[in-house]
Amino acid sequence: MRFALLFFALFASFSEAQTYPNHPVKLMVPFPAGSATDQVARLTGAELQAALGQPFVVENKAGAQGAIAAAEVAKAAGDGYTLLMTTNTPQAANVSLFKKLNYDPVKDFSPIARVGTTSFMLMVRPDFPARDLKSFLSHVKANQGKFSAGYGSAGSQVSLALLKSLGKLDVVEVPYKGIPQAVTDTLGGSLAFSFVDLSNALPQVKGGKLRGLGVTSAKRTPLAPEVPAIAEALPGYELIAWFALMAPAKTPPEVVKRLHDAAAKGIAKAEVKEKFGAIGIDVAPMNPEQLGKFIQAEIANWAKLVKMAGIQPE
Repeated sequence: MRFALLFFALFASFSEAQTYPNHPVKLMVPFPAGSATDQVARLTGAELQAALGQPFVVENKAGAQGAIAAAEVAKAAGDGYTLLMTTNTPQAANVSLFKKLNYDPVKDFSPIARVGTTSFMLMVRPDFPARDLKSFLSHVKANQGKFSAGYGSAGSQVSLALLKSLGKLDVVEVPYKGIPQAVTDTLGGSLAFSFVDLSNALPQVKGGKLRGLGVTSAKRTPLAPEVPAIAEALPGYELIAWFALMAPAKTPPEVVKRLHDAAAKGIAKAEVKEKFGAIGIDVAPMNPEQLGKFIQAEIANWAKLVKMAGIQPE
């Protein structure tokens, strides 16, 4: 009898995977519309929809550094119909940024695929007195405590904290639900500067609305070769962000594989890579096993970054 029940369960799981998906899939985004994560989710979702024949509906639920959306997906049924386009923020950094989380970034999720990586850009208004990175650091240091800067993700928060720590700067930090809002206030002048992911930074640079003074990657990015790496002025400075597709724990392996294969095939297309490049994202795929190990390593890595930046958990 027990064997028959086990066989039936396995058969049902296999059968479900064969017909998956048979209705629309919700793709949760832990940051606002217009954010880099939102743009990645919409590009990836379009590929999944084309490959699997069902709508992948993006739903934005920002707040608490992505923890609100992550907790919701963690509690969802493991049937493949609620997914999360996550980043290093909810899946790695939040472990060190919060004293308590309502989800476990490892145990509560089934990794599907890493999609891409990006870096951040230090941005100021065109009328900011300093014209380059070196003079910016000198100017802020000469006006300790007089400037404010915003952040809307762990990546931008730690980027700012590292700048303050390594540059020995005193800057007022202002948190936002997402980076687009910090960009708006930098444009408006209520913030002196902000760290902006390349997806949002590049259009501002091209439009001449904001100036880029430095990028957080160890070396200059081909996407904006004229902007120096902050490490050129502050040795040891480096921060990279990433995007990955996750499902709730206990999602059938067959469903995970189906999603991974469709996502991997989609982002491998030349035209899709070009679209990602246009929003400042480098396609950087990982399979479920690789992603699972990567996330555990990233939790340790972000713990070091948060400690180095001198951030105390909330």
